[in-house]
Amino acid sequence: MTTADHRPPVHERHVEGFGTVRVVPLDPVRDTDLVHGWVTEERARFWGMNDHSREQVREIYAFLDSLDTHHAYLLHRDGRPVALFQTYDPAADPVGEAYEVRPGDFGVHILVGPPGAGPEPGFTGTLLTVFLDHVLAEDPSRRRIVAEPDARNAKAVGRFLRSGFLLGPEIELPGKRARLVFLDRETHQAGAGAATG
Repeated sequence: MTTADHRPPVHERHVEGFGTVRVVPLDPVRDTDLVHGWVTEERARFWGMNDHSREQVREIYAFLDSLDTHHAYLLHRDGRPVALFQTYDPAADPVGEAYEVRPGDFGVHILVGPPGAGPEPGFTGTLLTVFLDHVLAEDPSRRRIVAEPDARNAKAVGRFLRSGFLLGPEIELPGKRARLVFLDRETHQAGAGAATG
C-alpha cells in the first residue's frame, strides 16, 4: 500500500475527531497501482478511466506531472491514502473553452478512494475542506474554485453544494456533459468549519 511516510506533505492538518490529513504530491510511478485500482472501479465511472490499463494511467499522470498548470495529489488520513485530488488552471484546460474564465479561477477534481470499514458521515466533506484550505492558502490570487463533475453524478454535485459551492451552467466537455460549480474564497473561509461536520 502506498503511504506518505517518506514524502513531505505540501499541507498537513489535524482535524479533531477525524485524524491527521496530509496532502502529498502524487508520484506517477510509485502510485500507479493505487490510482489504477481506484479509477477502474465501477463507482469511479464518472472519472472516465474505467477501461484504462495500468500503463495508460501511469502515462496520464506522468504527463500531468510534466505540466505547470495541472497537478495531482494524494490525501492521506493517518498515513492511509484515502483520496485523489487534481488541480488545474481553467485557462489551460478544455473547461476554459466552455465558460468565461475569471482572473483568480482555479480548478479542482476529487476522487475519494474505496470506503474503509463503512460509510462515515462527514468524511468527504472534511477531506474537501482540508484540501481547499491548502489550495487557497498556497496562492492568495486564487479567488474562486471551479469544479465540473459529470452532470449525471448527482452525488458529486450534491457534495460540492453542501460544501458551499454554487451551481453554474451545464457545459459540454470532451467525453462528458459537466455541471459547473463555483466557490468564492470568502464563502469557503466563512463556512469551512461547518463543512467539516
